[in-house]
Amino acid sequence: MRLQTRLILLIGTLLFVIIIALTFSFERMLVNTLQKNVGASALKIAKTVALMDVIKDAFDEDNPAAIIQPIVEKVRLETDAEFIVIGNREGIRYAHPLPDRIGKEMVGGDNGPVLNGESIISEAVGSMGPSLRGKTPIYDDHNQIIGIVSVGILLKDIHESAATYRNAMIFFAAIALTIGCGGAIAISNGVKRSIHGLEPKEIGLLYQEKRAILETIHEGIIAINTEGIITLANQTAIRLIDPLEKEEITGKHIRDVIPESRLLEVIKSGDAQFDQDLVINESMVVVNRLPIFDRQHQVVGAVSSFRNKSELLRLTEELTQVKRYTEALRSQTHEYSNKLYTIYGLIQLESYQEAMDLITHETDVHQNLIQFLLREIPDPMLGGILIGKFNRANELKVSLEIDKNSSFKDIPGDIGRNHLVTIIGNLLDNALEAVLAADRDPKTVKAFLSDAGDDLLIEIEDNGVGIADETADRLYEVGFSTKQEGGNRGFGLAIVNQAVQQARGTISYHSRSQGGTVFTVKIPKEMGREL
Repeated sequence: MRLQTRLILLIGTLLFVIIIALTFSFERMLVNTLQKNVGASALKIAKTVALMDVIKDAFDEDNPAAIIQPIVEKVRLETDAEFIVIGNREGIRYAHPLPDRIGKEMVGGDNGPVLNGESIISEAVGSMGPSLRGKTPIYDDHNQIIGIVSVGILLKDIHESAATYRNAMIFFAAIALTIGCGGAIAISNGVKRSIHGLEPKEIGLLYQEKRAILETIHEGIIAINTEGIITLANQTAIRLIDPLEKEEITGKHIRDVIPESRLLEVIKSGDAQFDQDLVINESMVVVNRLPIFDRQHQVVGAVSSFRNKSELLRLTEELTQVKRYTEALRSQTHEYSNKLYTIYGLIQLESYQEAMDLITHETDVHQNLIQFLLREIPDPMLGGILIGKFNRANELKVSLEIDKNSSFKDIPGDIGRNHLVTIIGNLLDNALEAVLAADRDPKTVKAFLSDAGDDLLIEIEDNGVGIADETADRLYEVGFSTKQEGGNRGFGLAIVNQAVQQARGTISYHSRSQGGTVFTVKIPKEMGREL
């Protein structure tokens, strides 16, 4: 037997015992009340009989019982009294429900106060058993006591009447408790099924675990019911919606918190939505929406998870940087391999002078570049990305020229190097792709970096295909690309734009008259922030 069922039965048994105890207490109070009311009623009947003239006059007759007995018996039957006994001052009966006891002496021993002129209610054991009596004297015309009227109800009748009420109460209480316990067991089993057989302690533990899990998730989570009321929101969601966390959003309508939310559409259709863009508090987020189904597969709510797109872009950029460095190393290795094979071939052909000239040229080019970078762009991350792109350009047969007037020494510490690497690396990648797509030679990309003045200046120039006017408005849009091949396009300039905004800078471009594009990035030295 389940714990809930045993508990319900135990409580029902305890309640039944309590009801029985209360019922017996009620019976005792009922008996007392009945005795008081029956006693008062019996005394009123006795006084009424004592005032009847025919009764008083019969005492002067030779055989009073012949006159009194029929009258009194009729009154007894009309009033439902158990007995009405009339006797003279000596206690000799003139009337009695049992005729054979007429003429005999009254019993009970409670006539004394009545013969002294009192009307009383008493309990005594008479010839018919224990009874409750109302007794009053009979006066003649001279106001002399000539007899006694005793009207009584047997005590057993009172107790039987009270016991009837008691038994009825116990019976109905038993039925009510049986129905109640049965209903409680049925409800308990239904609740047990609805909560998948879990105990209250287990439910509490699951709730705490769920809250802890929700708070460890970096994505915002919001759940609503079918009415659109928010039933759950983790701290990440609250911070995205209200960065100052001034108000509690749980209990509010979803449209009051996120006017553009489409969760109600999910509840209506029952269809999930994945990777949807949404603006929340001026931040672009990526949203997934899922309906919530009950055991009968009815939609009972919906849940939404969303994450700030800037975080996704930052993660994408971190992966891109790893890929970028990998490609740079691969390009450098490939380029050196080609040069080594060339030198090896020249030696085999005994063209020693040509081999020495090639070695000298390559050494001078790389040494000059390295020396220039160490002198003018001493930051190792920026120097590393430039060397990597230089090698990549050589591999692609593109001339990458770093302006000799470049200088990037005075970079404030609060400007993130990751942002600068992101900007320079992606702009150079776009420039390389642009010149490769153009049908012209030579293919040239130029880079100029300057820290003069109040701004950091980055200019990347190419002689590629340029930017069409119809695509200008969507240039920095995530996923948009003018290149059709491949599925991993449309992120470079979007990431650059995101990094520039985070550094509180600006980005612009203009087309060259002779073909190609120049991208210009300005980052204030005093306003740069790494977010």
